[in-house]
Amino acid sequence: MLNHVMIGCNDIEKSKDFYAAVLGVLGCPEPMRNEDASGNVRYFFIHDGSVFALTQPIDGSAATSANGSTIGFRCASGEQVKELHDVAIANGGTSIEDAPGIREGSMGPMHLSYFRDLDGHKICGIKQGA
Repeated sequence: MLNHVMIGCNDIEKSKDFYAAVLGVLGCPEPMRNEDASGNVRYFFIHDGSVFALTQPIDGSAATSANGSTIGFRCASGEQVKELHDVAIANGGTSIEDAPGIREGSMGPMHLSYFRDLDGHKICGIKQGA
């Protein structure tokens, strides 16, 4: 259903380095860099049919995180859910909610981890099923 997700960043290079480390856990290669005629920089992480993009806000205002929004990255195992979280924290992210682990919910058991990136965006690592 989704083609891509793009988020705004206040320090595009620090955010690129953060996500290169975090998404590297999932096997994502280094991002593609794009700069438009006005100097606005974007990075595109392309992996497994999905695109996750970082951008400097084109209106010149500060990037802010959306209250109530979460971006979830599909992981291959419960161990990868934890590694995604741990690499994020080691690179300046902030752990939020419960510690990484399995949770029971209305959609069955899931391995979950939650953290905020350098700009406060809420990120989830998820592996559905036990």
